[in-house]
Amino acid sequence: MHTVAVATAGHLLHFELGIAYEIFGNPPLGVDEWYDVRLCGPGPVQVGPFVVEPTEPLDAIARADTVLVPALADVDEPMPAELAEAVRAAYEAGARIASLCTGAFVLGAAGLLDGRRATTHWAHADALSARYPEAVVDPDVLYTDNGNVLTAAGKAAAVDLCLHLIHLDHGATIANTVARRLVVPPHRAGGQAQFVATPVQVNGDHSLAQLLAWAQERLDQPLTVTDLAKRASTSPRHLGRQFRSVTGQTPLQWLLTQRVRRAQQLLESTDTSIEKIATTTGLGTATTLRRHFQRVVGVPPNTYRRSFRSASPQPETD
Repeated sequence: MHTVAVATAGHLLHFELGIAYEIFGNPPLGVDEWYDVRLCGPGPVQVGPFVVEPTEPLDAIARADTVLVPALADVDEPMPAELAEAVRAAYEAGARIASLCTGAFVLGAAGLLDGRRATTHWAHADALSARYPEAVVDPDVLYTDNGNVLTAAGKAAAVDLCLHLIHLDHGATIANTVARRLVVPPHRAGGQAQFVATPVQVNGDHSLAQLLAWAQERLDQPLTVTDLAKRASTSPRHLGRQFRSVTGQTPLQWLLTQRVRRAQQLLESTDTSIEKIATTTGLGTATTLRRHFQRVVGVPPNTYRRSFRSASPQPETD
């Protein structure tokens, strides 16, 4: 059986550790060859409010096929030196190494991120880059795959990376079966963007609430900054200052983001053609939709649709 060793030491976050056991420790019905999951560490480890006892010593990860490094609870705490050393030894022994969330700091300490593309939770991306300047840190993706070194962003992205590993080992059908059990999208491509901030609520307590609601009802129309300023009874320049203060974007950037978000909703919930979605969202043509969607979301629209609607027919091509 494929051995998955979860490398533990110090203080960990319970979500990432729990999801590793949930995904790799429970085979789908009818699947005989699954994973042998082992918790490896130098001694009892603090996981949230719990203390967990490893089943094997930390150096046992060198005999594993895949090593998962869960999230560290505090990246500013001193990292157990033996953890990074053991991960490095496992890599040199031929293991596939994958970090979940801030577990990327362990890979960095082990020297496995030097010259490689990596990610972690967006809130810690700058710290990862500063601490390991040889790493190519990308804060805008769900996960990275360098073959035998993989990294995931925070929380839900850890699920995405685990499903990606199952997809590599067992194929899309089994990965989708596991995803359905977890009630999550079957597979999100690693290049999809992390959502680093909560979108401004249309019906909120701020100066642009009514204007944003009005604009969202008219995304299919060719709205301009002048149109928005006229509706708000203000000047385009003053409106621009308001938008940057409330949304962090210019009016046109905000409009484009809303059009792409609407396209996401339609791709997830309908079989509407790419051309029709482009018209409905005010993006004009399928070519324009694909270009902006790729830039904002990180994957082409059909790839995004397949992630959420894998069973639907997909006649269009990206």
